[in-house]
Amino acid sequence: MTREVQIGKLRLGGGNPVLVQSMTNTDTRDTEATLAQIRALHDAGCDLVRVSVYDEACAEAVKTLTDRSPVPLVADIHFDYQLAIRSAENGIAKLRINPGNIGREDRVRMVADCAKAHHIPIRIGVNSGSVEKELLAKYGGPTAECLVESALGHARILEKVGFEDIVLSMKSSDVKLTIAAYRLAHERCGYPLHVGVTEAGLPGQGTVKSAIGIGALLADGIGDTIRVSLSGDPVPEAKAAWDILRALDLRVRGVQLIACPTCGRTCIPVAEIGKRVEEELSDVTVPLKVAVMGCVVNGLGEGREADVGIAGGKSGGVLFVKGEEPRKVEGDLAEQLIAEVRRRISRTAD
Repeated sequence: MTREVQIGKLRLGGGNPVLVQSMTNTDTRDTEATLAQIRALHDAGCDLVRVSVYDEACAEAVKTLTDRSPVPLVADIHFDYQLAIRSAENGIAKLRINPGNIGREDRVRMVADCAKAHHIPIRIGVNSGSVEKELLAKYGGPTAECLVESALGHARILEKVGFEDIVLSMKSSDVKLTIAAYRLAHERCGYPLHVGVTEAGLPGQGTVKSAIGIGALLADGIGDTIRVSLSGDPVPEAKAAWDILRALDLRVRGVQLIACPTCGRTCIPVAEIGKRVEEELSDVTVPLKVAVMGCVVNGLGEGREADVGIAGGKSGGVLFVKGEEPRKVEGDLAEQLIAEVRRRISRTAD
């Protein structure tokens, strides 16, 4: 089990639930635009959100952002130790830096002392494209050993000045390399791990790469917080992260759709109904499994783990609710399924 660090009111590592995070791509100095994106990410399920802090104006904006954000914020900083200190003083909940890029030991000590005073953990983020030249030469490229040695080298800089509230990440756009690096880090240290496949690409292929890399590690019990890195609007990153966690039963939130792949026995438009279910129930945060099955031959059996579901028949379908007798339904099957889900949520709330 990894160590535990505190991020605002959140607990990361130490066997706590895996946290979902993403990063804004707005101009951090535009606080209204950035807050709007933070709120959208929160609504999509993010537990914490990272923002770029690349100049003094960004560091000043942190005060407004942290005061009004619904989630703890992480400051992403490169090279400038003063921006890290100012962000900490302005209420940031976590810093993302590489101590080796900060410069002299006295500057690293100032950042560490400030973070300690404000009870802020520091994530050391190593990417395959930013590893030190001497390590690349030593290993002949960005191998798993190279990435881990880089991360632990940065960690030792913080340890030397008495700071150990550390989170590590060793990301690559290569899925196999990412998996190998995190497995090695998991063997060599007890620091919490921030897991992700960097520069994964666009939604679609990038989502698949992230699901393979992150999912393989989570299935092995490796990873304390995850970020799915996709180009464009960051909100889909949160959905993809939750899809990964739901698939592994690590965290549950909202509707998890169970739908058959369809075959010649299919009696209802499974894909159409499934899409409508996902869209119309996207506001649901209560964890529920909802099944859409094409026929009654295997539908009731294969969908038995669902809380609510429907199986197609030659004239209508069969609606089934966990703990109740299945009943025949006709007409708009999607509408009846959605209505039953909402009734179940209402009964649960009462």
